Amino acid sequence: MASSSSSPLRFSVKRREPQLIVPSKPTPHEIKQLSDIDDQQGLRFHLPFVMFYRSHPSMKREDPVKVIKEALGKALVFYYPFAGRIIEGPRSKLLVDCTGEGILFVEADAGVTIDQLGDSIHPPFSYIEEFLHDVPGSSGILGCPLLLIQVTRLACGGFIFAIRLNHTMSDSLGLSKFLNTVGEGALGASTPSLLPVWEREILNARNPPRVTCVHHEYEQLTHTETSIVMTLQEHEKYMAHRSFFFGPSELKSIRKHIPPHLQKCSNFEVLASFLWRSRTIALQLDPKEVVRLSVMINVRGKQGLKVPSGYYGNAFAYPTAISKAGLLCQSPLGYALELVRRLKTQMNEEYIKSAADLMVLKGRPHYTTVWSFLIADATRVGLGDIDFGWGKAVYGGPIGARPCTSFHVSGLKNSFGEEGILVPILLPLPIMNRFQQELLSNGIEYPRKIAPRL
Repeated sequence: MASSSSSPLRFSVKRREPQLIVPSKPTPHEIKQLSDIDDQQGLRFHLPFVMFYRSHPSMKREDPVKVIKEALGKALVFYYPFAGRIIEGPRSKLLVDCTGEGILFVEADAGVTIDQLGDSIHPPFSYIEEFLHDVPGSSGILGCPLLLIQVTRLACGGFIFAIRLNHTMSDSLGLSKFLNTVGEGALGASTPSLLPVWEREILNARNPPRVTCVHHEYEQLTHTETSIVMTLQEHEKYMAHRSFFFGPSELKSIRKHIPPHLQKCSNFEVLASFLWRSRTIALQLDPKEVVRLSVMINVRGKQGLKVPSGYYGNAFAYPTAISKAGLLCQSPLGYALELVRRLKTQMNEEYIKSAADLMVLKGRPHYTTVWSFLIADATRVGLGDIDFGWGKAVYGGPIGARPCTSFHVSGLKNSFGEEGILVPILLPLPIMNRFQQELLSNGIEYPRKIAPRL
């Protein structure tokens, strides 16, 4: 029986035993190397996503579980490394053993409708554990299924498609390519419109490796005081996970604090700067502390980097801005925005190659989490556009923030019907309350009624 402290809604979810979905045709049994960007320590975890679908008149006689299972088998013929298992080679190098063992699939039924779920169809999700069950023994990085999928039929005829990805295999854009292929297969296609490309050597270290750029994101720091990460680990039950909506009026309020020469900056840059500054104010740090903002930037299409359109590995870096906490908090917003704007100019072939070289030379370090905030733009990932035959998803995207990480998602509206950007934030409750007050002082109200697209 599922219930939530934030909602009186109660419903049951019945799950069948997990099963393995294998490629529908024989596939090569080989060992493939992941790139030196793929196997860094900071990506050795599982990344969850969820999509909600309404019923469709033309699909009343179709079972989404059956349709999707068959389409997964077809897609895995082309994306057969997903049916394998990760193994570790010399010097912590990760490889994919393409065994064809398959991906993990869970079939479920829930006694609830999409309309009943209502306002909970956006991050953070109140009932996600019901719709993406953590199958015991499936969440390791080595020797475990690389994808876990749960398809839950709803009482209204709609369904929920939830998926968990071993992040060393792909980023969200790479996963979207795979799921687009599943959708095309569900609609009757025999081959993908975009063929997958492995070629992970494109983002491998050079020979000899040489770090030629400054990478603040990988500086290995120690901290004598209680960092936010320690606070999160030790006081998990006191965490607050809330989403903040930024529509036209909120963005207009923020842009009032930006000088004229920075008005052409994108909404993503403006919001990232505003959230970094507001979050740092809420942390109440010593003014001399150094804080960081890492921005996840996709390298596909960047000049000099010939990343094929079918490439589905991790293809991003996170250049990082740094500032003394006191200077960031006491300066106008334009100061933070100038720092963020410069990050895009750093992102080129030399930067990503330098990052890959650093991985090899420094033992594949984790990105720094000491007073760091990492933010990604998920508005163009396209998970909400994936169609298995029931049309586009009501919502499609990540399920929520991580301790030092957040993202921007689109496809949501406020009570006035205005589209905007939703940003989930995870903070200890006292810090969250101060963060919320800082936003309120800038004209950003919480909570705002948010609705997914119809």
